[in-house]
Amino acid sequence: MPGLQSVLVTGGAGFIGSAFVRHVVEHTPAHVTVLDKLTYAASPAALADLPSERVDLVEGDVADPEVVEPLVAEHGTVVHLAAESHNDNSLDDPEPFIRTNVVGTYVLLEAVRKADARLHHVSTDEVYGDLALDDPKRFTEDTPYRPSSPYSAAKAGSDHLVRAWVRSFGVRATISNCSNNYGPWQHVEKFIPRQITEVLEGRRPRVYGNGRQVRDWIHTDDHSSALLAILERGRIGETYLVGADGERTNLEIVRSLLRIMGRPEHDYELVADRAGHDQRYAIESGKLRLELGWQPRYADLEQGLADTVAWYTEHREWWAPQKAATEAAYAAKGM
Repeated sequence: MPGLQSVLVTGGAGFIGSAFVRHVVEHTPAHVTVLDKLTYAASPAALADLPSERVDLVEGDVADPEVVEPLVAEHGTVVHLAAESHNDNSLDDPEPFIRTNVVGTYVLLEAVRKADARLHHVSTDEVYGDLALDDPKRFTEDTPYRPSSPYSAAKAGSDHLVRAWVRSFGVRATISNCSNNYGPWQHVEKFIPRQITEVLEGRRPRVYGNGRQVRDWIHTDDHSSALLAILERGRIGETYLVGADGERTNLEIVRSLLRIMGRPEHDYELVADRAGHDQRYAIESGKLRLELGWQPRYADLEQGLADTVAWYTEHREWWAPQKAATEAAYAAKGM
């Protein structure tokens, strides 16, 4: 496709969305319009230092056609990142996940179809369910869907909608499914920033169950570069898995963080496991690397974690207001 000139990013004030917006501003001449509902997980501060002539922020709901349709009509390209994404919250109340992740994707697809815009839909590896801890296999683009939470089921539904609109209506879309992201500006309810901020506040990190669950980690800057590569060079109708070979158990991540922060590696506690807790995620990203020539910059997970620790250490004023309410919510659930 021609060089990117104008792009609408749904969910662009969220953690992954804002990282992608910053990446687009740094690496392309494109103007970016962000559509975001500005829920608790959004952070306009993550966009505040970007040039105002390059980035516009529109507060609105991706499930509202009156908001979405005129914005899509103004842009030839749409990157869809708007989503409710916290597993624990989906277990407490699935409704917002269905509305944003499923209905919102439907509304966006209809707007894209009407405007004949190019769409890239961003999803998660959690749609594939999980792998056994002793299974050497990884998820591929051909792995059957087997979601295990309201969050992952809603994302699976959105993926299927995109594929159906490509086949039935000729919508020009691609899909990516990414492994667990980490990096700056991530809400403290998420695993890595929660552990970092617990240590910074003088408490011991807490880990679900026995801590042997495996996640495949990727720095959000690397996810952003992969999204831009797919948007610019990906084949219409294709799905690309995005991962950086970052498989670690939850305990390994916590021990690494403790070591980086100068604390004993055993200075954590185990708590009751989460309902339906997936055991292992692992991404095979060979298609993305071979077809599009993409490579992660943060191939060294330890360095990425150290940089992330440094960011949270230096930006206490950003996360501290979120922290008390987040921990109170966890404490109410015994977590």
